Amino acid sequence: MQVLKRLAAVGAIAFSTLNWASEPGLTDTTISIGMSAPFSGPNAAYGIDMRQTILAYFGQLNKNGGINGRTLELVSLDDGYETERTVANTKTLLQEKNAFALLAYYGSSPTTEALNNVIGPAKVPLVGTISGASTLREPISTNPNSRYMFNVRASYADETEAMINQLVSLGLKNIAVLYQNDGFGKSGLEGVTNALKKHGQTPSAVGTVERNSIEVAKAIESISKANPQAVVMVTLYKPTAAFIKAMKKSGQNPMFMTLSPVGTEQLVQELGPEARGIGISQVVPYPWNNVTPVVREYQKLATQPGSYSYYGMEGYLMARTLVEGLKRAGRDLTREKLVSSLESINNVDFGGYRINYSGTARHGSRFVELTVVGPGGRILK
Repeated sequence: MQVLKRLAAVGAIAFSTLNWASEPGLTDTTISIGMSAPFSGPNAAYGIDMRQTILAYFGQLNKNGGINGRTLELVSLDDGYETERTVANTKTLLQEKNAFALLAYYGSSPTTEALNNVIGPAKVPLVGTISGASTLREPISTNPNSRYMFNVRASYADETEAMINQLVSLGLKNIAVLYQNDGFGKSGLEGVTNALKKHGQTPSAVGTVERNSIEVAKAIESISKANPQAVVMVTLYKPTAAFIKAMKKSGQNPMFMTLSPVGTEQLVQELGPEARGIGISQVVPYPWNNVTPVVREYQKLATQPGSYSYYGMEGYLMARTLVEGLKRAGRDLTREKLVSSLESINNVDFGGYRINYSGTARHGSRFVELTVVGPGGRILK
């Protein structure tokens, strides 16, 4: 009887070992996590901030034994915010680097293409992307690939509705839109248009700028004709700054509003004193406030006191969500178990920021807060 028990125990251990050994990116002591984001080019600051925070968080966890006895390793590749490079990076991460799961992608079009062409078909979970696009929030019944996309931030529809509600409450009826000509910009434009429709309005003018470009002359021409009271800019910080400078130079001084992906700190640095008065919607808690527990946790990861940012804060929340899923999945880890454990995160409070998933929902959070750039470039709530 004792011999049979020992054989059964050995068999169970062998089965468990074979189980994790068959999973790419997983060893008895490590878990490999893949990331694709811009670390070079005009949007490099976004990816660098996220990666720095994630590495600090993983380092902290690893010093304390990791997750269920395994340490976390981050493999990050630079995509320059280009769709083709993001898709190629994803293939490399899964096929050559053997990443077990993916984390903290950047951009609507790049992530959507990677999800539908690589991530979904490979059945690999991706936790968090800097995008509120509807294409990453399609129902699983409509797009089976959506099962593997776990959004952490609120959608652009959530952001634009909060923004338009604020502008309309101030009595504004002449609201124009500048959007980036890609998935990010088009999704934001759709959000603004739908939000205005609820108030019986439409955009008074629309202008566009190409991705990774600051050529805004045509947009200025079309938007300035409407003499708008406000302009909602669905663009990143360099074209946003170029547009604002050009509008002011032409004698136009509307209320400028922009969405969270703009990069608050980068925009303030780019514009200097001209940034004052710009409204920015945010999808994570104010990173300079040590009252909120989850913010205090993030601040401890900073390389130096005060070097906080919204992108760093968001990177931490993405990593925190993934880690929660890994903890719940247990020692006998598989990608399928990670998907199921992430689905079990129902209205979980991380200390001032709630994440909510289910077997059919991947929205994550609906947190939106409006801020404005004040004197000296300070961000005010």
